[in-house]
Amino acid sequence: MSLSSPSQTKLDGSSLRIAIVAARYNETLVDALVENASKHLQDSGCEVPVIQRVPGSAELPFAASIIAKSGAFDAIIAIGIVIAGDTNHHNVIGDSTARTLQQLSIDSSLPIINGIVVVENQQQAEARAGQEINRGKEFAEAALEMEAYTRQWKTKKNP
Repeated sequence: MSLSSPSQTKLDGSSLRIAIVAARYNETLVDALVENASKHLQDSGCEVPVIQRVPGSAELPFAASIIAKSGAFDAIIAIGIVIAGDTNHHNVIGDSTARTLQQLSIDSSLPIINGIVVVENQQQAEARAGQEINRGKEFAEAALEMEAYTRQWKTKKNP
């Protein structure tokens, strides 16, 4: 995962409903990502995001699917942290959830942001959940930008 961040775009999130579905594994760090994402969404004018919790990152695609089918939200952010252990399980979770979330987003025509951080160790996880590398804020920015993109093309107000 790159340590750089995308360029910033100032977007108006007023009137948008965003859901955040977050894992309880590595809960303290996930909470920091959720807090950073939620704060940025609200600073951009969004109402307070609806936050739902699931056991772990592997359950995030299913939860996002159910939320997407509700039709109640303009975007969904799935947040989790998967830290490498003694086996390759972290790569299995990272790969399978990324593919599933991406396909779900395409199939539903709803921005579903993959906020699952897959890292090699606790130090990397802490860095990405803090202010130095604020991935939570980046996930919120991606949700806002992709919702604006979706709205632009669905309303045929394309460039």
